[in-house]
Amino acid sequence: MFKKLFDFLIVTDGGSYYPTVAGNIALLLIIVLLFVALLALSGNKMKFNTKQLVFSAVAMTLAVVTSIFTVYELPYGGSITLFRMFFICFIGYLYGTKVGVVTGAAYGILDFILKPYAITLIQPLLDYPIAFACLGLAGIFSKSKYGIIKGYLFGVAGRYICHVLTGVIFFSEAAEGKNVLLYSLVYNGSYIVPEAILTLLILAIPAVREGFTVVKKMALES
Repeated sequence: MFKKLFDFLIVTDGGSYYPTVAGNIALLLIIVLLFVALLALSGNKMKFNTKQLVFSAVAMTLAVVTSIFTVYELPYGGSITLFRMFFICFIGYLYGTKVGVVTGAAYGILDFILKPYAITLIQPLLDYPIAFACLGLAGIFSKSKYGIIKGYLFGVAGRYICHVLTGVIFFSEAAEGKNVLLYSLVYNGSYIVPEAILTLLILAIPAVREGFTVVKKMALES
């Protein structure tokens, strides 16, 4: 059975939810507003041109859409999704670290708004905007050979470290007497590593990498 929630989401009895047409429009508006807000806060140090703004907004939208279709969701937060981390990393690969980090932070805030999980005031900062901003660090390898793969690994590693720290600092009770650091490493690796492996398998296909190279040329054309 399905039910509508404020005409923006369709919620199933199993707890899954899907955006309606109005929900998708509202989601896009939220993404744009978040992006504009972050740009305003960054001042003159961070300027996006129209193409960067469009590509970043599209990447955030794709990340949200793919996050809806979770393969597996863990009890204390975290889920295996259909490649959502890649879309944020890809913006870093296209436009460099600064644009990637801002896009990641904006997506992290949006992810918290859509599906919040908070036990303290500080924990959400590390688990959402900071963790997803780390995905934008993929831009460090934007001009490197196989940069899309190196950048993805680096960005995902950054997000993984953030969640491991969160687990050690805020979720130690979940370890139930076990080694807290080891528990956090395994718990967070159980959803980040499978998604990363699936993504890397796709990126290992030469035709896929060539396709993204073409997209990058289009994104950088003035």
